[in-house]
Amino acid sequence: MEATATLHRDIELGTVQIRVSQLERSLEFYEQVVGLQLLRREGHEAELTADGKTALLILREIPDAQTLRKNSASGLYHFAILVPDRPSLGLVLRNLIESGIDIGQGDHAVSEALYIQDPDNNGIELYRDRPRDTWQHDEQGNLIMNTDPVDVEGLLAASEGLEWNGLPAGTVIGHVHFHVGDLEEAAKFYVKVLGFQPTTRYGNSALFISAGGYHHHMGLNVWAGHGAPAASPNAPGIDYYTLVVPDRAELEAVVGRVRSAGYRVEASGDETILYDPWNIGTRIIAKTN
Repeated sequence: MEATATLHRDIELGTVQIRVSQLERSLEFYEQVVGLQLLRREGHEAELTADGKTALLILREIPDAQTLRKNSASGLYHFAILVPDRPSLGLVLRNLIESGIDIGQGDHAVSEALYIQDPDNNGIELYRDRPRDTWQHDEQGNLIMNTDPVDVEGLLAASEGLEWNGLPAGTVIGHVHFHVGDLEEAAKFYVKVLGFQPTTRYGNSALFISAGGYHHHMGLNVWAGHGAPAASPNAPGIDYYTLVVPDRAELEAVVGRVRSAGYRVEASGDETILYDPWNIGTRIIAKTN
């Protein structure tokens, strides 16, 4: 699907806010297993950071949370934490092994990735990118992304002799990946209206999109089933991810397109959240220098 709007190439992703059932349990997991640090806590919410200054993840506790069966609704598939280099990912792998958690993995040609689930089955990817000049495209211009086994021994060797002190400064949110109920409906919102560009597609099951030529800032799939309903707001899942645009003019242009297309927009003070058809929020902010 071709975009009818184009998102500025210099966007970034920022804070992700997710719902959890037990804040204390989740804090322990994200600090000890993932390697984030507590930045601040207030009531039923806690902000987590890698650099001690910037909130990458907000945990919001849902009192009496409903149980959501894995991959049963539209919503979060995973959010992806991008570390700066291969030794950093090797240290992540060492810590995950030490924790005893189940670890999935995939070499995607453009990146090496590790996959875990938090205690509420919120999906997490921890990954490092290969240099952009090594990424390849097929004859149709689609970015080639595979799922091959990760060179685990190579990752461990890259981090040999290094000390794990949690996720390093320079760690960011690299992308987000959502279950949706309809791929074409999702593309209308994220491609035609928001202005992300398709990078590759897997038939009628998954679409990867980005701005500025990145391999993907977002994945969209129908692996929870065609017509999968929105996740309950009273169950663990995602509230929003943050889209950081370079200036106020770009922010107003994006918000204007979303309003004109008839999608839900909630604005309060400086906070603006745009909602897709499955109530997944895009919190949009302008970069501050």
